[in-house]
Amino acid sequence: MRMITLPPDYRPADNEEFMNPLQVEYFRQKLLRWRLDLLKEADGTLASLSEGGIHESDITDRASVETDRAFELRTRDRARKLITKINMALERIDDGSYGFCEETGEPIGLKRLEARPIATLSIDAQERHERMEKVHRDD
Repeated sequence: MRMITLPPDYRPADNEEFMNPLQVEYFRQKLLRWRLDLLKEADGTLASLSEGGIHESDITDRASVETDRAFELRTRDRARKLITKINMALERIDDGSYGFCEETGEPIGLKRLEARPIATLSIDAQERHERMEKVHRDD
């Protein structure tokens, strides 16, 4: 795979070929930066969690610290799942399927990928999935 250098102000545009090499590299870099940010945040969370036990003698303070820790752990778990999805998106970039709906094979669309670079479904396919989930939930 050859390296592509993006112009500093590059933004994918609808008048370009969808998922041309510049667009692919743009989203690769976007995903890599996002993953790096999440990993940095995770390191900070782990550092604060490993600072030791709860030393608060007041029961209210202790409850507050425990609530904060539980929140940090939930956030950390969400970030871990997100990193997995980012890694899967990077694999799709490598195999050439990134940016295309897993269900229909149609382009997902630049606006959707900008907003959610880990998207695997077009908006239509996502809406169908959500309707089906709702139907099954209501059963």
